Amino acid sequence: MGGVGVAGSGASDPIITRLANEDKVKWYRKPNLRYLYFLLFPTCMGIELTSGFDSQMINALQIVPSWISFFGNPQGSLKGIIAAAYSLGAILSLPFIGIVNDKYGRRWSVFGGSAIMVVGALIQGFAVNAGMYIVARLILGFGIPTCIVSASSLIGELAYPKERPVLTSLFNVSYFVGQITAAAICFGTNNIVTNMAWKIPSWLQMCPSLVQMAFVLFLPESPRWLIQHDRVEEAYDVLAKYHAEGNRESEFVKAEFAQIQTTISIELEHSKTSWTDLVATAGMRRRLLISSMLGLFTQWSGNTLISYYLGDLLAMIGKNDSIFKQQINVASACWQLVCGTFVAFLVTKFKRRQMYLVCTISLLCVYIAWTVSMERAITGKESGHPNNAANVATIFWIFAYSPCYNIGYNALTYTYLVELWPYAERSRGIAFFQLFGRLAGFFTTFVNPIGLATVSWRYLISYCCFLAFEIAFVYFMFPETFGRTLEELAFLFEDKALADEAVHAVEKVVVHHEEPAVSKGVAAGNIETLEVGKEEV
Repeated sequence: MGGVGVAGSGASDPIITRLANEDKVKWYRKPNLRYLYFLLFPTCMGIELTSGFDSQMINALQIVPSWISFFGNPQGSLKGIIAAAYSLGAILSLPFIGIVNDKYGRRWSVFGGSAIMVVGALIQGFAVNAGMYIVARLILGFGIPTCIVSASSLIGELAYPKERPVLTSLFNVSYFVGQITAAAICFGTNNIVTNMAWKIPSWLQMCPSLVQMAFVLFLPESPRWLIQHDRVEEAYDVLAKYHAEGNRESEFVKAEFAQIQTTISIELEHSKTSWTDLVATAGMRRRLLISSMLGLFTQWSGNTLISYYLGDLLAMIGKNDSIFKQQINVASACWQLVCGTFVAFLVTKFKRRQMYLVCTISLLCVYIAWTVSMERAITGKESGHPNNAANVATIFWIFAYSPCYNIGYNALTYTYLVELWPYAERSRGIAFFQLFGRLAGFFTTFVNPIGLATVSWRYLISYCCFLAFEIAFVYFMFPETFGRTLEELAFLFEDKALADEAVHAVEKVVVHHEEPAVSKGVAAGNIETLEVGKEEV
């Protein structure tokens, strides 16, 4: 049940976690690790820049007069499909993510997805009608999931265990940087009378992808992917260089390598590395259910109303000035960045379930208050006597939404997913999360303008109801994953004997001081070894 954490499950003894916590040297005093983290920011951390840029750009362009006139002032379903095309393109790419990740690795997957997004951004800026614009957004959406899945996995698999939760939590923060950038650009181009007012932001959407293509190949490949593909000496070198500053005799690296190698070997023995693995056991089915629901929760918690239709919400309470709307757009994006960054640093202080429960309960409270203030504001507007207090309250609750959402659905999303899924199924598991998230995003961005136009403020009640369901699901179904390495969580729902097998491999290194063996043919089961630090004969 939901109250049960890792105790009594297949989570292993956290030996590696204890060893990492004994290391008191800060990351910024380690040159190799510092270089790795700085390189992760423009390459992997910057992936969500594109998504943030897109949501804010579509939000802002709907206020730009030249965009409105060029595309014939789209309303209703056409307006919805323009916004939702990005999510639809993402859905179409999901079946290929696991295959691409397994075959080409994390780095080349990021490179390929970024290249696709560059093409989409170019077509978007050259669009001559709404149909071409929608196709361009489909292409943009097609490229983003591969980048997100690969980059979030790569961050978790390269980071030192002490910093991993913070780094994976910061992954989503770049979304808000993209929002701020897009809001500022659209604010600057708002007064351009030609079509360049919307073409310039559309073309600039390719910039994050160009940066990723330029730098991602300077990153090392995931040591776990290298081990899976029998490139075990390269994997050991990566761990030694970045987790021990090049010291191949480090006890921590030897223990970490033994744990990763043994865990992946066990995983691959029980896995076909195919989509069917996601439903093969009760543990995998629970992971799949949690990931699917988390995908829905990140999009069906009311956030897409603010991300894509803030202009419409403000117009409903009588705020029609385009400059005012753009100012609120920029202010909202900046506020979300502050909230997202602050909360990302809390993930090492509070347990996962606690943060998710605070997130969902506070979101429900905010949405109830927002619904009430929205009703009062619209009633005042329709009666010809504007209710200024209700207008201010509505804007306040829109801003209050951000810290509540960020506590769980921004800060923890990829941290939790990377911890939840074992290596062999991680890319497919996160892809499934993306599937449900994109389906939910497509549905809400398409339906939101229709719902607001049809039932006005009452549409917000539907989100209140779903948020109540989220609270119950989190309480009963979300396991605790706090304070463990990825390998220590690999058999969270499985037989503890499998977790103990990995623990024994670590104990041989830590307790008995045995040299870990660099094993070739892990996936195939070959027994051909050479000791670390020795030449192969």
